[in-house]
Order: sequence, then structure tokens, then C-alpha cells
Amino acid sequence: MYKIAFAFILVLLGIRSYSQNYQTFEAKKGDGIYAVLKQNGFTKSEYFNSFVELNKSKLGKDNTLIIGQVYRLPLKTDTVSVAGKTNVSNIPLADKAPKKVVQEIFGKSYREITIKSRELSGAIYFLESGHGGPDPGAMGNLEGHILCEDEYAYDVTLRLARNLTECGATVYMIIRDANDGIRDEQFLAPDKDEVCYPNLEIPLSQLSRLRQSTAAVNQLHRQNKGKFQRLVVIHVDSRNINENIDVFFYHDKGSVTGQHLANTLKQTFEQKYAEHQPNRGYSGSVSERNLYVMKNSVVPSVFIELGNINHVRDQKRIIIPDNRQAVANWLRDGLIEDYKKSIK
Repeated sequence: MYKIAFAFILVLLGIRSYSQNYQTFEAKKGDGIYAVLKQNGFTKSEYFNSFVELNKSKLGKDNTLIIGQVYRLPLKTDTVSVAGKTNVSNIPLADKAPKKVVQEIFGKSYREITIKSRELSGAIYFLESGHGGPDPGAMGNLEGHILCEDEYAYDVTLRLARNLTECGATVYMIIRDANDGIRDEQFLAPDKDEVCYPNLEIPLSQLSRLRQSTAAVNQLHRQNKGKFQRLVVIHVDSRNINENIDVFFYHDKGSVTGQHLANTLKQTFEQKYAEHQPNRGYSGSVSERNLYVMKNSVVPSVFIELGNINHVRDQKRIIIPDNRQAVANWLRDGLIEDYKKSIK
């Protein structure tokens, strides 16, 4: 009796069940993806990309539904991935996702991720580490080892990406290195095989690199229009060898949202230092700066400098893996706070 009643309901809704357990529906005049997802009990912000991936060959311009076309609804067991992997579309975390997912980009020791919370469900982050490819960025020398900005910035960025994924966020890695993963060595070997999303060779020209990564972010922004989005750019500064600095933050001039984000991150670091190193003090700052990526990105952004790669004290801090993880943890906490404030 119950099975017959359920089948009757499916017929009324115009939905059929396939052997793959996908339900389908025939698009009618006025139907849109968001409306259909909502009508069928899906969280539209999380299942939109899953729907597009399932039906991409049948969609019209700007992902419109075509009247009379039959579409599949996503499964509620679809799982999260760190977006930006070559030839793999982003599938956000579903309501009933498994507790563990696997992402190869984090490396052998960190590839398995436990989804710990839903705090950032619906949030999208574009994470961009500085330089890469033919450009190592700033370089320092410690105990005979060359420290390259791009390697240390990338490691912190990867750790942050993993942290955000654990909290249910959708994460796009703009600069990617397929074989590095999160590394627990002190001295990170430099290479030149990083690529820009989705799999573009990074050019030598600085302006070309900036244009390339910014175009990638803006394209992804358009694909995720209407969703909560933030761009986080991570660098390691290069200053006089005698200048010791704390983590500090830039925002684009005139960006109220970017300024709020930067201030929230700084406040988080102040709180963490007060908690873990109460006698040390924290001298990080927030200021506006006319940087290409922030100026030309349509996504609210923050530009972060992790320290001075030429100062011995900063060098000794950044080469310690636990310190890099702590920075990623504090950035995660600040981003969670920013998200909570922004969606109130």
C-alpha cells in the first residue's frame, strides 16, 4: 500500500526513478534549477553544482532548463570535493554526506578528511598562494637552505583548504601542485610545476600571472553567482633582514566587505596570541592597498603576508610545520567568524 502511494506521488510530480536511484522530472514553462531543487526538498545552495554536473549536456545558456527536457535530480549522498581539480567539477557537500572524504591534492598523509561540522556549509572560498610555476617569489637563506615564498605560502594555503573542507565549505585552489601535498618537512624543496586553475601553465610575466589567476577567480565567481564567496591570497613578505614582522592583512581600497574580513582575521590573531602567548604581544596590522588581484577581482578579498622570509626569527617560525598548521587554524577560525557575521 505504501509503495503504491509513493509511486502515485512520483507520477503527480512528474518524477520517475531510474535504476541508478536518480529521480527525474520533465521541465515545464517557468521552471528553474533553484525552484525545482527547493520544491523537491534539496538545499538549493548546496545541490546546484551537483545538478549542473548531472545535466550539463541538457542545459541551455546560463544553465537554464529547456522545456520538455528530462533532467535528473542529484542524490543526497553526493559528497564534497576540493574544487579546481583538473577535469573534475565541484560537487558541494550534501546534507547527508559521509563523515570521510578523500582528496589527493592534500598528499598521502592528509588525503583522507573527516567532515567535522557544517559551520561553513554554503560558503565558497577561492584560495590563492603567491607566485608559483617559474616564479618562486621571495627567497631567503637559512642554514644553507633556500626558502622559497611560493612553497611555504602554498603549504599554509593547502592546510587552510583542508581546514575549511572539514567545516563543510566548498574550496577552490587557484594555484595547485599535484604532487606536493601538505608537507611536514622543515625545508620545503622548490619546484616549478605549479599550475593555475583549472590546469593552466603559469607564465613568467608577472602581469600575465596576475591576469591569469584573477580571470580564474572571476570566472568561478560567475559560475557561483548569488552564493557567499571570499578570496584569500597568501604570501610571505620580503623585507630588510633586520625587520621582524607579524602576520598582517591588506584589503582593497573602498571594499567595505574586504576591510571587514581583514579586521576579523586580525582580531582573531590578536585573540589567539593573547591566549597562547600572552606575554608576546601581536603587532599585525590591517591596511588598504592597491594590489592587482584585489582591485580586479569581483570577489571580496583579503591579502595576507605571513612574515619576513629574510628575518631569522620569522624563518625559524615558518619552517616549523606545527606553526604553519597553527596559522591555517587561526585563519580558519577567523573565516568562520567572518561568515557568521556576514550571514546574520
